[in-house]
Amino acid sequence: MPGVGNASVDDLKAASQTSCGVLRDLGTDIQWVHSYVTDDKLYCVYRASNEELIREHAKRGGFPADSISRVRTMIDPTTAE
Repeated sequence: MPGVGNASVDDLKAASQTSCGVLRDLGTDIQWVHSYVTDDKLYCVYRASNEELIREHAKRGGFPADSISRVRTMIDPTTAE
């Protein structure tokens, strides 16, 4: 999404509202956790029962989904202890 980092607060709000509307229609097997907005990309974190739900969310919302990766585990600084 070229230029998404320069999107206005209203544009980001509208995109979020679109996303939430699609999620309501898709049901409880998918949850949007949050997204990271960079200059030209969005990195979205979901809890979903399968990859196809994420792709369907992107399709219905008009959002690109170039790459989907399953998170196997999480680590943080306390992992070193």
